[in-house]
Amino acid sequence: MAKTTKNRYEQIKRFESDLSQCMKCGFCTFWCPVYQEELIESSVARGKNMMIRGLLAGELDYTKEYADRLNRCTLCMTCTVNCPAKANIPNVIVAARADTVRARGLKFPYNIVYRWLLPRRTLFGNVVRFASWFQRIFFPKTQGTIRHLPLFLSALGKGRNIPQIAPRFLRQMVPVVNKPPAGVKTRMKVGYFTGCMTDFVFPELGKHMIDFLTRNGVEVIVPGEQGCCGAPVFLVAGDFDTGRKMAGVNVKAFKDLDYVVTGCATCTSALKDYAKFLADTPERKEACTKFGDKVLDISQFLVDVLRLPPSAYQPSAEARGKKVTWHDPCHLSRYLGITSQPRQIIKSIPGVEFVEMPNADRCCGMAGTFSLRYYDLSKKIADKKAEAIKSTGADIVVSSCPGCEIQLIDSLLRNKVPVKVMHIMELLK
Repeated sequence: MAKTTKNRYEQIKRFESDLSQCMKCGFCTFWCPVYQEELIESSVARGKNMMIRGLLAGELDYTKEYADRLNRCTLCMTCTVNCPAKANIPNVIVAARADTVRARGLKFPYNIVYRWLLPRRTLFGNVVRFASWFQRIFFPKTQGTIRHLPLFLSALGKGRNIPQIAPRFLRQMVPVVNKPPAGVKTRMKVGYFTGCMTDFVFPELGKHMIDFLTRNGVEVIVPGEQGCCGAPVFLVAGDFDTGRKMAGVNVKAFKDLDYVVTGCATCTSALKDYAKFLADTPERKEACTKFGDKVLDISQFLVDVLRLPPSAYQPSAEARGKKVTWHDPCHLSRYLGITSQPRQIIKSIPGVEFVEMPNADRCCGMAGTFSLRYYDLSKKIADKKAEAIKSTGADIVVSSCPGCEIQLIDSLLRNKVPVKVMHIMELLK
């Protein structure tokens, strides 16, 4: 019986010190983007802390309502950063999601997507390809490549604007080995982690990143064996068992490289989180830690490792002469502490005017499937971001998280704010 009880709360127990660190002061209510919209105690870190404590005390169970309240969190980590005691309740929430999945299982369609599609890259790509045909036929087109979801697709967010799936995926556009052009000395060799969004939706961005790196003396390896980072699976859904399998694939794919560069803040953070959440043996802990230490966001890599001179940052045609503002992805700013590097790059681009937006690090409300399950709530959070962007008078808002970009595109279109959304690398020639 003791073993059963232990396993029932196995992951929560691993992070019990974070749970006990909460002083129940409620300071997090001022900062939490979800609580600010719902004003419900269980929406905020303090409330979730008490809810999980109630579960451990036997006062609550793994009910549907419990799981729903647990999922109403963007994991933006604003609570931790602003907590007087620095209680890392997001750690506990991820752990509690894992124990909830073990107790309740994954429900349809998430069990199919997370356990059967995402871990199988080729199969997933084929399904995405089929979805792209469906998208072109049935989804009405709005601006550029943006597709507007019909109201009958309520599970994906009523009326949501989403990018069009690319006709060609990144893996079809670039070779495994990408060497610097003739006459350019190779300074180092790195792996490029594509991520799902860059591979399937923004492949031109991925190709541009690779070309920029090779022009600056970096040999870029794009392993065909790599897969999804696993963030939707183990961080959002709490499926640690599937997450471990996905982590094993990526760790192995990049094992012989000194650095792994990504253009997605969420991917960067998730890859680094393998050791924290998924390492269940000393061997796996060592492998995941070693792997996580060499994963870098593109802006951090360019500034801190490659140390490019300002002359390397020349404006793209779309950026030249424009006013640009920056959105801090939660996974980049609060999880990884990367805030100065992207600003340094933007400020180095000649002919580009940088303007800081109010609350640049405010969560945009995307948070993966959070924005699908709770789209109305997600929109309210995103609307505040749209107001901040509008107030800057910028022509372009840039970020380094494709998920944030999708959320910003949707929010700006809904609010009729004529600001273009771009990845930071798209500012560069």
